[in-house]
Amino acid sequence: MTRRLRDWTAAVLLAAALIAAIVYLPGEEVEGRPVAIDGDSLRVGGREIRLYAIDAPEGRQSCERSDGSSWRCGKEAGILLTRLATAAAVTCRGRDEDRYGRLVATCEAGGVDLGAEMVRQGMALAYRSHSTVYAGAEAEARAARRGVWAGRFEPPWAWREKNNGR
Repeated sequence: MTRRLRDWTAAVLLAAALIAAIVYLPGEEVEGRPVAIDGDSLRVGGREIRLYAIDAPEGRQSCERSDGSSWRCGKEAGILLTRLATAAAVTCRGRDEDRYGRLVATCEAGGVDLGAEMVRQGMALAYRSHSTVYAGAEAEARAARRGVWAGRFEPPWAWREKNNGR
């Protein structure tokens, strides 16, 4: 590779990194009508957003009810997020960017914190490795045996590790 090509390649990579940093500034607000991707991710205004400090069962993940029967908790988590997020226009406030390039944000619809409500309904867990902000909502869901807490389940991060999902 010639020096000129190397210099040009380095300049393009630097420009791309700077653009990415500008696009996903912490504190950035994204507003609009959402489309739920799964139980902890949305697409708003063309941007993929990962809800801050929660982890929902993956789309293909199943959980067990107290009677031993299986249910598609991952699919149900996505359905609940769709219902919550489409109740009103969504406003998301960026906090970070994850390793997949998604904006990590706290999102509200009609004044309801979507992450808190997903955890409160037992359809997502507080992602304590990122924050304990939703630990109280998780304790409430667990005590009331809501959602996944009504039976047995594998935490989403453990399920992903076994099933090579993200």
